[in-house]
Amino acid sequence: MTNNTFQELELTQTSLVLSPEQLLEHWQGHRRLTRKLIEIFPEDKFFDYSIGGMRTCAGLVKELISLSGLGINGIVTANWDVSDDLRKYTEEAIPTTKKEIICLWDEVTTELEYSWKNIPPSRFQEMDAAFNMYEGSIYWIILYFIDNEIHHRAQAYVYLRSLGIEPPPFWDRS
Repeated sequence: MTNNTFQELELTQTSLVLSPEQLLEHWQGHRRLTRKLIEIFPEDKFFDYSIGGMRTCAGLVKELISLSGLGINGIVTANWDVSDDLRKYTEEAIPTTKKEIICLWDEVTTELEYSWKNIPPSRFQEMDAAFNMYEGSIYWIILYFIDNEIHHRAQAYVYLRSLGIEPPPFWDRS
């Protein structure tokens, strides 16, 4: 038995807190909530409203699209270089209208769902360097992506409240 096979056997015999499918559903739940926020954010404020020097809502969302779109590719392929077909997910290339951003958001959501099936269970425990810079296990990298989304969504909640708009309930991820 090779060391790799032993590690895979050990992983399958260990009790898991979350299955890969449950982790994906958790992530997608956060993405559904963030999408609701994007939808209700006023078009005329989406690209230029800021408080205290924070980025605009559009700037925050562009980062989330970039991290998730490029991130799922790196997770699946272990290649964190941006290829030509992934350039649409770089912050500079993301569209400049809210409608186009929502379409790209939905495309990334579909890509996550599709690509997730190609992640072997043992990959979640592997060490990697996200974007060739941030070293950690794959599950840690995924949790970072989720945490980052929560953080930026909270900033956008502050924007909505300052505009007199009630944000979607933070717990409603349906």
